[in-house]
Amino acid sequence: MTLNRRTFLLAGTSMLSVQAAPSDQVTLGVIGSGSRGTFVMTVFQKDPTVKVLSICDVFEPNLETAISTASKVPGTRPKAVRNYKELLADKDIQAVLIATPEHWHTQMVLDALAAGKDVYVEKPLCQTPEQGVQLVEAERKSRNIIQVGMQRRSYDLYLEGRDLIKAGKLGNVRMIRSWWLNNYLPGNKATKLDGKLDWEQWQGPAKKYPFDPDRFRAWRYYSDYAGGILADQGAHVFDGMHLLMSAGSPLAVTAASNRPHRKSGDKPESAVVTAEYPEDFIGVFSINYAAMRYQGRNDQLNQLDGDAGRMDISREELKVFLKDAEDTPAVHRKSPKGFGWATDLHVQNFVECVRTRKTPTAPMGLAVHAALVVQLANLSLKHGRRMKWNAATRKVESEPAG
Repeated sequence: MTLNRRTFLLAGTSMLSVQAAPSDQVTLGVIGSGSRGTFVMTVFQKDPTVKVLSICDVFEPNLETAISTASKVPGTRPKAVRNYKELLADKDIQAVLIATPEHWHTQMVLDALAAGKDVYVEKPLCQTPEQGVQLVEAERKSRNIIQVGMQRRSYDLYLEGRDLIKAGKLGNVRMIRSWWLNNYLPGNKATKLDGKLDWEQWQGPAKKYPFDPDRFRAWRYYSDYAGGILADQGAHVFDGMHLLMSAGSPLAVTAASNRPHRKSGDKPESAVVTAEYPEDFIGVFSINYAAMRYQGRNDQLNQLDGDAGRMDISREELKVFLKDAEDTPAVHRKSPKGFGWATDLHVQNFVECVRTRKTPTAPMGLAVHAALVVQLANLSLKHGRRMKWNAATRKVESEPAG
């Protein structure tokens, strides 16, 4: 039987025993093999034409687990690497998956592009607006394929929602209300690690501290390495808003929060962000990780308020309620494969673009917009004022205190 690659990708089967022709093969290096990096690597491996050649991590248990996981695919024996520049120097590697902590993203992406690699990098793309400008410039000068891991841009449910809005189903949409609820407060700080860590290399471009297991384990909640849960989840939500509304960077962002209650880190777990857009709508995002825990399919919702209708779109369900008929949805869609399928679709899009050299669904030029919103939100929390973005100068302008 002859396997058609497009049929394979659309079907989403694993069929890992099928061998790819050398001309069709994509060779992959993995930089950062924690839980997310290892998971996304296995999604890549569902395509039998993708071969993982090397895996890099500075924490030995992560590296060993990822090597073992990748090797379950017949014929795969990845090289273990402990410095990412060694991986980038390997001319046999065509593309890299970067799934490190956020504070390493900018430098690693720039180095990967300089090495001529195509890049799939997890979100948030970068830590500061200045880094975003730098990355967009690098993308503009590069011929490499770059996909940022904001999978809603490849998700069929969100693409249908975008098309309904473009078709005028909701009329004029002037506000989007969005929330994400969970709870991460229980638990103690990490005080030890079960395995060897290259602490100096892990800190990299960030401020230097004495060895601290909790900074390694809970890096998302320390401002030296990331933007907190607001940025981690907010990048996804605002990118979804941008996709649905065909919008770009915001005009201004205002944020409010309570004090941090988590034992790890210095970022708040509950915040409200209001973003103003030149497309004449406001996006309001509330995140509360001191709430009760919900099932994944119920923990996040976006409501787009139009003058002709309202769209409710969550991870796995889309409903449209029309004016004068708000009790019964006029449109009701459920994702047949669930939200996890969005990552499969996103990886498939990247691999296809590596071969065709077409622009992927989430290039850096779009991903920077979502990163910018949450960066401005954190700056608003820091300075206690509205933060404006000057698109002409590509600089942040602070609203005068009054």
